Amino acid sequence: MTPEVKAFFDDATNTVSFVIKDPNSASVAIVDSVLDFNFSNGRTDTTSADEVIAYVQANGLKVEWILESHVHADHLSAAPYIQEQVGGKVGIGANITIVQDVFGKVFNEGSEFQRDGSQFDKLFVDGDTINIGTMKVDVMHTPGHTPACMTYVVGDAAFVGDTMFMPDFGTARCDFPGGSAEDLYASIQKILTLPDDTRIFVGHDYKAPGRDEFAWETTVAEQKALNVHVGAGKPEEEFVKMRSDRDAQLAMPKLIIPSIQINMRAGQMPEPEENGEVYLKVPINVL
Repeated sequence: MTPEVKAFFDDATNTVSFVIKDPNSASVAIVDSVLDFNFSNGRTDTTSADEVIAYVQANGLKVEWILESHVHADHLSAAPYIQEQVGGKVGIGANITIVQDVFGKVFNEGSEFQRDGSQFDKLFVDGDTINIGTMKVDVMHTPGHTPACMTYVVGDAAFVGDTMFMPDFGTARCDFPGGSAEDLYASIQKILTLPDDTRIFVGHDYKAPGRDEFAWETTVAEQKALNVHVGAGKPEEEFVKMRSDRDAQLAMPKLIIPSIQINMRAGQMPEPEENGEVYLKVPINVL
């Protein structure tokens, strides 16, 4: 089965959100939504999410799932806002509990912050299946970038989040807490066992040098042959060394402080304080 895929590119964070439609019904899933955030003044904006919602409503679509590929460190999830507007269940990998435990400590969240994933409607494990209308979705656990990364395989399409990018840009960093270059290599090999003509939809694009346009769709065959980090049969040892050396030179994502605090709560803000206002924490000399 070939799902219909509509992409929405967020210039501010280079994030690609997807609406996956069952060709035999009005049922859809939304993958990796974006809530706009201005860090300089602490203001949120729903422009990006409203674009997705407008598309859903204009086409009479039924949102069954709002899927997260992982806890993003570079943008805020709009899952609660989208759910409020058009419905759908929010799902993420079951290892969200690991992320919540690690970053619950980083941000000193206290015992009131639940670390059991209960903020989400569904926690997926490897091998789970769900449906979008008549389409079956196979859920693959693909850790490495984070412990909770999932790939959603829908017919001839795979939504890989940050596990890998376009072939000319390579793969995701592995230096966040719980990340592992060895795990990422194994996860990518798992994805590359899918049929060669499987369409791969990536969660970000940064326009590799020499490419003029943003892109987010490739294939398993193209990744096998051309991915600059793992293509052409590069061995694990070479990949792990490259990834480790490269990650040591990368700065933290600009929005990691707000993103993690909100995304580990399924996109919900922290509870308001006694004055009725919501606050985020900035740990000093920790990340």
